[in-house]
Amino acid sequence: MISINQVTVSFGGFDLFTEISFQVSESERVGLVGKNGAGKTTLLKLIAGEAQPTSGAISMPKDIRLGYLPQQMALASGRSVLDETLLAFSETINMKNQIDRLGHEIATRTDYHSEEYLRLINQLTEFNDRYSLLDGATADAQAEQTLLGLGFKRTDFTRPTTEFSGGWRMRIELAKILLRKPEILLLDEPTNHLDIESIQWLEDYLKTYQGSLLLISHDRAFLDNVTQRTVELSLGSAYDYKVPYSKYVQLRKERREQQMAAYRNQQKVIEDTQDFIERFRYKATKSVQVQSRIKMLDRMEIIEVDEEDLSTLNIRFPAAPRSGDVVCEAKDVAKSFGNHLIFKDVCFSIERGQKVAFVGRNGEGKTTMSRILIGELDYNGVAKIGHNVSNGYFAQNQDELLDNSITVLDTIDKVAVGDVRTKMRDILGAFLFRGEDVDKKVKVLSGGERNRLALAKLMLQPYNLLVLDEPTNHLDMRSKDVLKNALLNFDGTLIVVSHDREFLDGLVDKIYEFSDGKVREHIGGIYDFLRRRKLESFKELERKQVEASKNVETKTASDQKILWEERKEIDKQIRKVENRISEVEKKISQYEMDIADMDNKLANPEQSGINLNDKTFFNSYESAKKQLAEMMGEWEDLSFELEELQEKRKLIN
Repeated sequence: MISINQVTVSFGGFDLFTEISFQVSESERVGLVGKNGAGKTTLLKLIAGEAQPTSGAISMPKDIRLGYLPQQMALASGRSVLDETLLAFSETINMKNQIDRLGHEIATRTDYHSEEYLRLINQLTEFNDRYSLLDGATADAQAEQTLLGLGFKRTDFTRPTTEFSGGWRMRIELAKILLRKPEILLLDEPTNHLDIESIQWLEDYLKTYQGSLLLISHDRAFLDNVTQRTVELSLGSAYDYKVPYSKYVQLRKERREQQMAAYRNQQKVIEDTQDFIERFRYKATKSVQVQSRIKMLDRMEIIEVDEEDLSTLNIRFPAAPRSGDVVCEAKDVAKSFGNHLIFKDVCFSIERGQKVAFVGRNGEGKTTMSRILIGELDYNGVAKIGHNVSNGYFAQNQDELLDNSITVLDTIDKVAVGDVRTKMRDILGAFLFRGEDVDKKVKVLSGGERNRLALAKLMLQPYNLLVLDEPTNHLDMRSKDVLKNALLNFDGTLIVVSHDREFLDGLVDKIYEFSDGKVREHIGGIYDFLRRRKLESFKELERKQVEASKNVETKTASDQKILWEERKEIDKQIRKVENRISEVEKKISQYEMDIADMDNKLANPEQSGINLNDKTFFNSYESAKKQLAEMMGEWEDLSFELEELQEKRKLIN
């Protein structure tokens, strides 16, 4: 399906990878791993055709449908959520127009035995087959089902995309890609903007996905659940493991141990050889042996050892100047986008030295509140920054803040002032930008490198308030741990927006939960909060629930009667919906049989004895397809209604 042959990519004399080769077969699911900057994102861009290799070739079948979700992309705006999502069916819509055009042309012709007439018939049959394969008749139902799976509500479908956060708009782009049903799927960190429910939905989707998949992710569980094979990019080479991620980690450890043993043996040989050369260089009786060993060293291919375990992200934020006791506070703060209320009546106070987390579903207002606190958004109410507070802000979307046209060093140079200018290279070195790395253009950096560069900018000024919005996005596992340790040692005040439970554990001492337009304060760490709420995971935290009161020891007779009547009414509704679903399914089956029969007749008009000049046949054909589409749409609505009723029934048991 995908063939990567001797591919080399170079930037300014630096080889990102050299003559790598591997193949991805049909229906194979491959995890692409490696340290930040190893070239994972670049390789996906090459396969997607958005970049070209320095040498080598990437090949795949012609006319193949390819879906590519990059880390950062231009997000669509101006349309409703559903209208934007339905753009995924542009091919299907065009095909339907072609079918209608061909049907009309065939119906108006009388040259039934001409080559042109037969050509039109064959073309119509091909279009119909293709249209049926793409499930064009159920486009609306497919779009709604996918959006619901990715966490949208039905009430969101008519809202403009501009009302949603970047994470939610990225979900729309993902929905469009999935709905196009590509035969090759390239996903670069797709879970960065998903809550846990949506990650589970995407996992389930990818498990049944029939095409070829290349996935970049720093989520170990996601890789294990979705991929069957792991390709590691390291030191400019590609290492292929026919196992999921967890088993790859074990095999890689064994490979590195073998690598280190071979490296030590080679270094011993080199050392002994050099000693021999130096000892006998000027002895005529040994000149032949000396020359032989010199040539041997020249021909020797030096073994390289992975640098992952040798390089250390060494971050330490500068000492924070002392601020006032109250660093920031909110009183009756409210924010809306148009008619959509994000939150209201928000009140809190954050004191000097506290480390707090904003948690909750995407779109509940965590980023919005962060931007309000740093003065980037208008709002209603009062939000104050305390005395002598200087804040540093890390945003989710680094493309909006970094200049792609300049180098890493120039990025730091533009904001550095005073004595810190003498430490710019040291600071960049702490973030693994060493040697020629500082001269790289920002546009060639990976997502993880961009995050490290943005974090480095925060160190150029001694802030006493850090506001970090999803700082671990795109960072590998080791970098997450190092960043966490740096923040633990930070002596200022910290506000962090994150869905990463492990990252927040031990880092924060207060939780602000954003949910249903409100903000609730919880004292203690993240696991204290989860235990207090009797939540086992963020999946439960991020799901909007309607909980039944189960702790009431006694109920009045009136209460019991009300519950009985509610159960009776819901059971009645469930039976009604189930009966209607059964009826609709029978009709769908009949329409599918009728359409299949008419397709066969169209394919062999002379044998079937139909008159292609008779508009009645084509009218019946189109009517059957229309009825099928309506029945499929009704079936989707009924299935959703049944699920809601069954869930409601469980809550009042």
